[in-house]
Amino acid sequence: MSKEFPPFDLGRLLRTVFAPKTGERVAILIDLPDPRAVKDFAFLNNPEFSIQRHAHDVFYKGLKDRVLAEMELQGGDFFAYALTGGSNLDLPDQAFESTGREVSLERDVYTRFDIILCISTFSATAPLTAFAKRFGFRGATLHGVNDIILRSGLAVDYNEVSVEAEQMRLALTRADRFEIDFETGGQIHTLTVLCGGQEAQKSHGLCRGEEPDVANLPAGEVYFVPSGAEGSFPMKYEDGSLGLMHVTGGRITRATLLQGDAAVVAAHNEKLSSDPVTGELGELGFGTQELPVSGRDIQDEKILGTMHVATGRSDHLGGALTPDRFATAKNATHDDILFSPSKTPEIRVAQVRMFRDNETQVVLENFKPSAYLRSQIGRG
Repeated sequence: MSKEFPPFDLGRLLRTVFAPKTGERVAILIDLPDPRAVKDFAFLNNPEFSIQRHAHDVFYKGLKDRVLAEMELQGGDFFAYALTGGSNLDLPDQAFESTGREVSLERDVYTRFDIILCISTFSATAPLTAFAKRFGFRGATLHGVNDIILRSGLAVDYNEVSVEAEQMRLALTRADRFEIDFETGGQIHTLTVLCGGQEAQKSHGLCRGEEPDVANLPAGEVYFVPSGAEGSFPMKYEDGSLGLMHVTGGRITRATLLQGDAAVVAAHNEKLSSDPVTGELGELGFGTQELPVSGRDIQDEKILGTMHVATGRSDHLGGALTPDRFATAKNATHDDILFSPSKTPEIRVAQVRMFRDNETQVVLENFKPSAYLRSQIGRG
């Protein structure tokens, strides 16, 4: 029986995530190929900008029509910046507000607003987190929002999500390493991810209090910043080609073609050769929520039973890989590689094993939580 969700309520979401104080100022950011199209909301005439339309119709109008007055908040200002072209690339400073006026994000937005909602095509979690720490605001990144996410991943009670994420965090924290068996084309490939006994972290959707912070919504995952990795794993490229990633010293050092377009793999190898840190494994994550498949990684990686690794910058997660260490700025992305029945039906995560305190525990099997994990998170 599928889980039922309450109707989406912007006021409830803001109260739960931020617990805002009276008088705090709220702003909305979107990205557009030409940010000048924000003037008089001209972008609404283009059906391609469905994410940005949700930013206007659901969030902007929701704030202006009811939520600002109801919660005694201020602002609701609407800004657009130019598409960055990649996940978690640094944001431009130039932006435009809905009146058409050009503004500086640093001077006119980050310093003037207490809560910033970034509803964009490409994830802005890493750069916005850095700006939050610098300028003192709180925020949320909601890239890729669609109708399914609004009806499910953004309609949940994040108090409950936080409790569930903490249960899984405790079940996995201080792991020495994980071994992940991937099956594709009748072959098993194993990736070992070293965690060094570190405390697991959680993305749980709560961004309250005085500390500057940015929540990634929908939330619901437990993650590690790997201290190293060895082995191999298959990866599905955007065009559907499959490559085998060879990992040494915590980085993908080369890829070999499994099926599909050899030119895609060759281009990847050229990138790995010219800018080696692009292959660094910066995250290992596990979903914690029971959610419907949305077709967007931002939600689908939060589904219980899925797992993901990520390459690239990790500074927003507490890692050491910052944008200045990449050979070119356009390569300084943080790219999640999601493994799930819907996203990668050609690749089966046969088993994930955790090694901790001289014990071995199976965590996932065939995209389902193991008996051990179910017992630890109270979903037996």
